[in-house]
Amino acid sequence: MPIKKLVDELHRRKYRSRRQQQNTGSSDPSQNNSQTNSQADTQGSSQDNADSLSENLDENLQKIQTIFEESSDLITREFKIGADESIKAFIVMLNGLIDVKAVNADLIKPLMFLQHDVNKSNALNVIKESALSVAMVKEGHSFTDVTEAILSGDTVLFIEESNIALIAALHGWKARNVDQPETTAVVRGPREGFVESIGTNMALLRRKMKNPALKFYQMQIGKQTKTTICVAYLKGIVDIKIVDEVKQRLQRIDTDSILESGYIESYIEDAPQSIFPTVGNSEKPDIVSAKLLEGRVAILVDGTPFVLTVPYLFIEAFQNAEDYYSRPFYSSFIRWLRWLAFFFTTTTPALYVAFTTYHQEFLPPALLVTIAAAEEGTPFPSMVEALLMQTIYEILREAGVRLPRPVGQAVSIVGALVIGDAAISSGIAGAPMVVVTALTAISSFVVPSLVDISTLARFILIILAGSSGLYGVMLGFIVFVTHQVSLRSLGVPYMSPLAPTTFSDLKDLFIRVPLWLMHTRPRLFGGENPTRQKSNLRPTPPNDPKGEN
Repeated sequence: MPIKKLVDELHRRKYRSRRQQQNTGSSDPSQNNSQTNSQADTQGSSQDNADSLSENLDENLQKIQTIFEESSDLITREFKIGADESIKAFIVMLNGLIDVKAVNADLIKPLMFLQHDVNKSNALNVIKESALSVAMVKEGHSFTDVTEAILSGDTVLFIEESNIALIAALHGWKARNVDQPETTAVVRGPREGFVESIGTNMALLRRKMKNPALKFYQMQIGKQTKTTICVAYLKGIVDIKIVDEVKQRLQRIDTDSILESGYIESYIEDAPQSIFPTVGNSEKPDIVSAKLLEGRVAILVDGTPFVLTVPYLFIEAFQNAEDYYSRPFYSSFIRWLRWLAFFFTTTTPALYVAFTTYHQEFLPPALLVTIAAAEEGTPFPSMVEALLMQTIYEILREAGVRLPRPVGQAVSIVGALVIGDAAISSGIAGAPMVVVTALTAISSFVVPSLVDISTLARFILIILAGSSGLYGVMLGFIVFVTHQVSLRSLGVPYMSPLAPTTFSDLKDLFIRVPLWLMHTRPRLFGGENPTRQKSNLRPTPPNDPKGEN
């Protein structure tokens, strides 16, 4: 019995302790939540107070110097406002990012010789509205605002007994002049190109399209670099879903640095594992403007002259701005040459390897005898010989690109002549292979935007041709085409208007019809306003008045 009573007593104590824990638990969450909320509010308010500007001028100066400690390019200038020198102030700026003459003439001098009735209570409004002869002035309410403004090249004015700073846009850094892009040769058309300043690039686009429908949406990306990114589009023409998708992809980027538009391209492209680009780029304002007028979106990145454009289609590589500045017949002929050159640079070495290794019966007897005589003394099979010559060519091309221009051109020309002659003389490669390599190299320059793609495809097809002949070449071709058809650029089929076939857009594919026949924009992304122009713009000669000699 004593043992039974002891067990019952233990059960009663366990039951009481459970009830107490449940009661305590039911009351704790509200208390814990209130405590958590109060702590969060306290921390948030303390952080806000720490980031807010102070009315004490010395505290603001000390905080700025702490933020920019060990920065020798920081400039602070203390002075007194007005003729009676009753109000203290100081300005903060970074050397090399501001226009010193403009700061002296438009900021310091007007304040030091201010004639208005000013005191500490109205100093901010009087200075902002009546003293500063600066076009762009805004207010800064926190050290975050002030720090970002200073790093962007603005000049910040702190006034005694004011917890608001004035931010004046007096930029003055050195920038490259607008000039013809080195990567794009121009025969007929505008010779101006984008520069590294995003403001200048926006102005170049605005000059091309004097239309308030041209919109610019700016943001900053990069925790360390805080690079300014600008999304440009024509409202009323672009499909707003494409604009929203571009903004969402940009806002998802969470990285330390954005140093060039290629960084952005790698984060927003649809097929990052593909060798085919789904984001376009250009250095020319007229090309970007034309794409905006078709319903595309442009992405400008501060610090680079290359502007990204989306959606990007495969056929854009074969279109050139000068096609639309010249007469349509010659432009159509040149466009066919581009397609043919791309076929040559991609498949010629592979076809040579396939024919000489597996399918000699396809070659005329005279040509076969010539090739056999030239290849008789070479120690390598055709596939190895082709890979060797293509590798040597790529090394020469890379050397010519990376070296200074005069030296690079000399290395490319002399290197090609010397190595080609030496390869034939020493018996490493035959003369037909050197001719094939030269044709491949020259053809690749016709479509410069596809050089990297054609190079990779060329090596793959050579290996397939050496292992399976024409069957391998056809297999590689089918795989490439199937892969291209499966690609999308912001939801738009990459091979449009070929796949899916859009008959209304074929007028600007293999040929370029006259401009007066291009009534509509590309159907897949010219959403809100598909009509480009009237349909009765064909030029006609004036009628001869009857009865006149």
